[in-house]
Amino acid sequence: MESFAALIRTASHEQHMDAETSTFMTDLLGGRLGVTGYARYTEQLWFVYEALESGAGRLAVDPVAGPFIRPELLRLPALERDLTHLRGTGWRATLSALPATRAYADRVRACAERWPGGYVAHHYTRYLGDLSGGQIIRDRAEKTWGFAKRGDGVRFYVFEGVANPAAFKRSYRELLDSIRVDDLEKQRVIAECKRAFALNTAVFRALSEEFPLSA
Repeated sequence: MESFAALIRTASHEQHMDAETSTFMTDLLGGRLGVTGYARYTEQLWFVYEALESGAGRLAVDPVAGPFIRPELLRLPALERDLTHLRGTGWRATLSALPATRAYADRVRACAERWPGGYVAHHYTRYLGDLSGGQIIRDRAEKTWGFAKRGDGVRFYVFEGVANPAAFKRSYRELLDSIRVDDLEKQRVIAECKRAFALNTAVFRALSEEFPLSA
């Protein structure tokens, strides 16, 4: 019988690929966008992670979401340091969410407040993605725009507290497999994973309209 982690990966594969192969991400990874496009993307991430992490403390004692709340994953401090590097110390004054980003962050916040299983779906799609494909983005950003290796500008992708990413991802998938919900709830969580990828892809689509090609 397929494990729950494997079921999620299989069921959301199509949505995952849509996100990974979006025009914006393809242009970004191909070095065809200026650093302004990268900075704008980093700004959008701030809204999503603010929604994801502002409710994390409250969920730490929840039987479903609690086991996934790991301090070594938290990204907001690193994101804010990157934004200071990319936008200057006054970055908060010019921070603005695209409508697609606002919809994504609102959905994450709603799950954090009312549905622990849904929160886990967003937690999984974000953090495991950061530990996987996010490392490709870090590498390309360092090479394309000359950021210091694992330094300011790409700290969002650097997990100082995760010594062995492969082992961490394995243990995370084991947590998914032992999640304390019934089969019907598991189907709802899978559906929310698909929705999370779709919301992310909508942000990429909006960014590609804003940056049809800046280089």
